[in-house]
Amino acid sequence: MTSEHPGGPERPSDMDDIDLEGEPEVRHAAIPDADTAPSESVLTVIIAGLANLAIAGAKLVAGLLTGSAAILAEAAHSFADTTTEVLLYTALRRGAKDPDDRHPFGYGKESYVWAFIAALFTFVAGAGFSIERGIDTILRGEEAGDFLVAYIVLIVSAILEGISFIRAVRQVRGEATRWRTSPFRFLRATPDTAVKAVFLEDSAALIGLALAAAGLGLTEATGDPVWDGIASIGIGVLLLIVAATLSVANVSLLVGRAVPRRLHQRLRAELSAVPTVDRVDQLLTMQLGPEDVLVAAKVDFADDATGADIEAAADAAERRLTTIYPSIRYVFLDPTRGRAGRAEPDR
Repeated sequence: MTSEHPGGPERPSDMDDIDLEGEPEVRHAAIPDADTAPSESVLTVIIAGLANLAIAGAKLVAGLLTGSAAILAEAAHSFADTTTEVLLYTALRRGAKDPDDRHPFGYGKESYVWAFIAALFTFVAGAGFSIERGIDTILRGEEAGDFLVAYIVLIVSAILEGISFIRAVRQVRGEATRWRTSPFRFLRATPDTAVKAVFLEDSAALIGLALAAAGLGLTEATGDPVWDGIASIGIGVLLLIVAATLSVANVSLLVGRAVPRRLHQRLRAELSAVPTVDRVDQLLTMQLGPEDVLVAAKVDFADDATGADIEAAADAAERRLTTIYPSIRYVFLDPTRGRAGRAEPDR
């Protein structure tokens, strides 16, 4: 038997420590608004993209004037981040398309495809260029130009990056608070890879600016451009870490990640509590997109249950599950016995 949550998707949370206790009214108080959550991520991406574009141009001019490998690496970093924001915006828009005949479960997973491409672009364009420039500067050396210009650009860049970073932090904290979890757990487990990408990229950008400033300062103090090259390599390594983190997260979601174990156990308990249900033999879940979850279960109904009883049980199951987790869009119940599913037994 199948049922589809008709009210439209709401933003899911994958937090292991989400507070699932209490009455339904209390649980709903911790649930983000379906209408504002997606647009909030879009706004975060747009702000980050505009900030990165302005910063990239300023860094490029400063890098060409000073000849600093670290500043040029930062310019590449910002151009890569700008392209990433464009790809993330595409991910949000494409992933929000409604289901159709060819894609009955929607286009949610397409958002992870674009986000994965964005992570790869950061790896190839940003990290590769930064490391190459750093190695070249260390091996060949390079005459430095006006350090004052570079410092001014770094300060302005830090202000603009800070504005974008504050926006991302506010969204992360807000959603973590709604779900009664910590910001760290929210970032680690959220299926909304756009906000995760913006937060990590802005964090890396601020750290990169500090590395570039340190490289310039040491180069100016010692007269040795090797420090500038080391700073450039450090920026490249930083980008590698961010790209790898985002790539792993998106691959997991593309393959078909389940909801966290604690939520899985609660869903099993709610299904088992439905009248006429004797046992839930198998429970499977999948994150279909940032805002859609599928639940499928093999259910052993009472031997004396009629067809009408089973239909009523299916409706009751949908209501129970969507009360806990409104992002559940599809619920499929198979009235047959099956082998144990996600864990045997659940832990």
